[in-house]
Amino acid sequence: MRAGINALTAIFVVGVLAGLALTPDGRAWLRNPTVMLGDHAAASAPPTRAPAAAAPVVAPAGAVVTPLSARLAQGPLRIGVFGDSMADGLYAGLYRDLQGTPNVSVNKFSQVSTGLSRYDYVDIHARTQAQLDEQPVDVAVLLFGTNDAQGIDTGGAVHRFGTDGWKAAYAARIDDLVALLRSRDVAVYWVGLPRMKRESFDAKMALINDVAEARMRALGVPYIETTALTSNDAGGYEAYLPNEAGRRVLMRANDGIHMSMAGYLRLSAPVSARLKRDAGLDRPAAPTALPAAAPAA
Repeated sequence: MRAGINALTAIFVVGVLAGLALTPDGRAWLRNPTVMLGDHAAASAPPTRAPAAAAPVVAPAGAVVTPLSARLAQGPLRIGVFGDSMADGLYAGLYRDLQGTPNVSVNKFSQVSTGLSRYDYVDIHARTQAQLDEQPVDVAVLLFGTNDAQGIDTGGAVHRFGTDGWKAAYAARIDDLVALLRSRDVAVYWVGLPRMKRESFDAKMALINDVAEARMRALGVPYIETTALTSNDAGGYEAYLPNEAGRRVLMRANDGIHMSMAGYLRLSAPVSARLKRDAGLDRPAAPTALPAAAPAA
């Protein structure tokens, strides 16, 4: 009986591996397994440490950057959206919100399946530095966290998600990223994670929001909260929420994590409103003075 069970198990494992090998995502997973099991990422081998990046020149945490209104007066305002797959959708919403706004551009720097926990998989700090070298921006809108309920390896220890050590390590990575952006005179805006369907996952995202919001408050960076915006009147998850006209609209994807396009526009609305306000784009244009009448002959 045991031999039969073992044989079936072996056949199942071989079948799963073969299936993974047939798709690009599956092959990528086999190279860097990151499937969530509880609070840890499962890996077939200890994570390979990413090569150390050159130490960036960073600005002090409280450094003051050029105000958006002053930047816009000097030329086009370049907005970059950084983060994971949730930030991909936020980018789409911001692009639609700001499309047609004179001298404003919105560019996508986000990447799916990334975050601030697993730098052995994608080192976001090094990646952001390389992106800024290639394409400078004036404003960075950041939305991270949906992949970050995993342990953090700081080199000397692996901190389990949610522990004090994890919170300190995650806060340090946030601080380093903000300092990198400010060293390039980039204005930073951090967007919080929305309400999630599964209660256990929602609690993890709330913990990440708490850490991020506390760091933004300490660093003097605008934090744009979205949990209440994506909750029903009772404060819970609901896929359909009323729009501005009061009509209930599907806001969420089937996974209970991501948003529909209407949902991403709901997320982007307060972000674009804040950017417009800070850049002075929400104020009516000054009336054009009429030319003085020529004196009578």
